[in-house]
Amino acid sequence: MRRPHRDAARPSRSSDYPADMTSETADTAGAPGTVEAPATVAPSPPAPQHLVLTLSCPDRPGIVHAVSGALARRGGNITESQQFGDPESGLFFMRVSVVTRVPRPELEADLAEMAEQYEMHWALHEVDRPLRTLLMVSKEAHCLSDLLFRATSQGLPIDVVGVVGNHEDLRSVTEFYGASFHHIPVTRDTKATAESELLALVDSLGVELVVLARYMQILSPALCERLHGSVINIHHSFLPSFKGARPYYQAHDRGVKIIGATAHYVTAELDEGPIIEQDVERVDHTMTVDTLTALGGDVENVVLARAVKWHAEHRIMLNGHKTVVFR
Repeated sequence: MRRPHRDAARPSRSSDYPADMTSETADTAGAPGTVEAPATVAPSPPAPQHLVLTLSCPDRPGIVHAVSGALARRGGNITESQQFGDPESGLFFMRVSVVTRVPRPELEADLAEMAEQYEMHWALHEVDRPLRTLLMVSKEAHCLSDLLFRATSQGLPIDVVGVVGNHEDLRSVTEFYGASFHHIPVTRDTKATAESELLALVDSLGVELVVLARYMQILSPALCERLHGSVINIHHSFLPSFKGARPYYQAHDRGVKIIGATAHYVTAELDEGPIIEQDVERVDHTMTVDTLTALGGDVENVVLARAVKWHAEHRIMLNGHKTVVFR
């Protein structure tokens, strides 16, 4: 008698096949004419968003807890937080950087509910989105050249969408950096028309920030009101000293030992807007007006660039006629 061969056929059992396959489906898997069901792919999670929340409100206990709690409930990871309570105005100011995967409208809805409870003025911004910026100039090139260089080569977070000049002198500098130049001449008789043209340009280009880079014209009260909080000027003195025209001449005439520059928001009152940044340079009795002007130009560049950077990074908040700057 012969023993049965080890590989002899044996009855099939369902346990011999994967859990979702019987002997019948196993026989037909991969056979011509059969269609396999596509595998289910889980949807990928939303990409993380890096946002900045800025807010101000009457100071009271529990604000930081409420803000951090609202962000945490939505899975927000706070990467930077700064706050300041002003005992004089009674206002509280806060800037928070947060990374979250929650759709922005949902987060904004939560923040709006919290803001109503605390009487907050607030805004939510995208980190690293360059601010659409319009530069305004007259004949002095140093501030324009410095801002364009920093924007193209040094990571200044602005998108220069145009340059407006009341003279043609700086067209070549502008176009060297690939920006568009718009000549809007201004005289006493054409000022209203020129400002209307400027506002039309601001609207058509979607401008978010206007920088007066040694623009030697005074904006009308109506224009200042229309662009409130979004126009930065550089004044070539350490305000409140030497307001108005020819400050280096005024400084030289007074025999000062320091000169400076001031970046401030523009208001209807000449050189009176909320100050953002200032810096100085020591001088002495041997220096002429031309020497002061040359030294001061370097200070102007640095001060204006800092102010523009901080504004574009949403680090500045208005506090009456002053500013809070979270560096």
